[in-house]
Amino acid sequence: MSQTITTDKNQGILTAQSLTRRFGGLVAVNNVSFTVNKYEIFGLIGPNGAGKTTLFNLITALIPPSSGELIYQGKAISQLRSHQIANLGIARTFQNIRLFGELSALENVIIARHLHTNSNIITGVFGLPPAPQEEAKSRQKALELLEMVGLSDRADEKARNFAYGDQRRLEIARALALEPQILLLDEPAAGMNPSEKLQLSDFIRDLRDRLNLTIILIEHHVPLVMGLCDRIAVLDFGQLIALGEPSVVRNDPAVIDAYLGNE
Repeated sequence: MSQTITTDKNQGILTAQSLTRRFGGLVAVNNVSFTVNKYEIFGLIGPNGAGKTTLFNLITALIPPSSGELIYQGKAISQLRSHQIANLGIARTFQNIRLFGELSALENVIIARHLHTNSNIITGVFGLPPAPQEEAKSRQKALELLEMVGLSDRADEKARNFAYGDQRRLEIARALALEPQILLLDEPAAGMNPSEKLQLSDFIRDLRDRLNLTIILIEHHVPLVMGLCDRIAVLDFGQLIALGEPSVVRNDPAVIDAYLGNE
């Protein structure tokens, strides 16, 4: 059971408090604290190996913190498991796309709807209520999400046949099937050309506005991050070295020295 913690209402939707993760002698995330505000697009940048994906893995409970705490809507969540985190309303995509290649786009999204169904194996196998109604509802919701990401005309096509950019959109649709309040995107622009990156920026902003999402993204394409995000956190060797609006972070000497100066 998650523990309720009294927090100020202005703290936002997600707070990291002195979050640390060690792997033996390596400190991948080192005493990191920040707050993500509701409905903002929050960027996470830094050099390779800075601890960005490890931080995502901590937020989504793929790994536990060595110390520190994560607070989501006033509750400590660091001791929860990944499926409980998803149930609370936190979903993610991965740097390496994890679609079911032999399944159709529609089937990939429907699978992610299982957290919002009440059917069990018996009702499913024998077609007993509420299985048929929930199956129809899941299919309709999946079709709506595919339309939202621009893939509704390819619903029955196998995921492995999609171009890289379309696979990224399909993975986002699958994450949205969990009906999250926070969506974590791990390098969504990886492998995309400049035109696709521009479209992706508009797409992410539109998702935030249409679904009232809070979005946290890891991204190496600095112009996209600077133009899209409301605030940016910068990690270097697991430590938070800057946090603020893009105009402030862009001119921070520590950020320039650790990251932007090498771009």
